[in-house]
Amino acid sequence: MSSIGSFWFLYALGWFLFVVCPIATAVVSVVAWRRRAQVVTIVAVVLLAVTLLVAAVVPDGSPAVVTALTTLAALVVAVAGGSPVVRLLLDRTAFDEREGVHGGIVVNEREVLRGGEVIGLLERLAVAGAIIAGVPEALAVIIAIKGVGRFTELDTGPVRERFIVGTLGSWIWAAAAAGLVLLTR
Repeated sequence: MSSIGSFWFLYALGWFLFVVCPIATAVVSVVAWRRRAQVVTIVAVVLLAVTLLVAAVVPDGSPAVVTALTTLAALVVAVAGGSPVVRLLLDRTAFDEREGVHGGIVVNEREVLRGGEVIGLLERLAVAGAIIAGVPEALAVIIAIKGVGRFTELDTGPVRERFIVGTLGSWIWAAAAAGLVLLTR
């Protein structure tokens, strides 16, 4: 087989993977979020890493349809995939508290950081959207809103640690998903 034939095969394979990987990552991210299974979460993380690698090696200038599909898939990955990833991070970090009935933690017999998952979903959508739109100033606004909104609950060490780990994990995941779109441009 000639080198030209091999080149076109790899080129076609790259584009095929470039279209399939973001969609597969989005589907697995939603399943991980709905099922709360650690194995599925790890698969979502690996798929996002593979998708970023594929996006990095595929030539620039993807068709508009591919960019649109990738953008939608990346937003789904950022929003839905972030919850199980953050939960996995928080489970791996030793905090001396128990989880409350509303998704927060119980400190001094009071549940704090309630609504963390819903806030995280909105936060990752805003972070990924700001990165994709090329408006980094919005990131400062997002973190300011979150910090001011949670300020009164950050009075103990475990609460602050959980807030920081959760926020950083959430932002890193959203940025990685948004990075996929930036690689398609």
